[in-house]
Amino acid sequence: MSTNTTDSGETVTMKGMTEEDKARVDAMSYEDARDQLAKIVKQLEHGGMSLEDSLRYWQIGEALADRAQALLSEVRSQLDAARDKQQAGAEHAGTQR
Repeated sequence: MSTNTTDSGETVTMKGMTEEDKARVDAMSYEDARDQLAKIVKQLEHGGMSLEDSLRYWQIGEALADRAQALLSEVRSQLDAARDKQQAGAEHAGTQR
């Protein structure tokens, strides 16, 4: 939850992404995160939500994008490690005595 102060000095409290939202995103597969992100983008583009709901959906969308990117980076690292291992094995192939 965040608080903002308006020009008139009034404090406004806005609900953002909840801990439940964070836990749900952290448990998602890449495909689920990607699909949910696409749905949120459509909802935000469509409009009609309150500012509070828009903020929450924006934050969830950011978390989904981060989750998907983290999963892609993890797979990239695994592929790079496998490729490096394969190349190292190929360089030493036929050199046993």
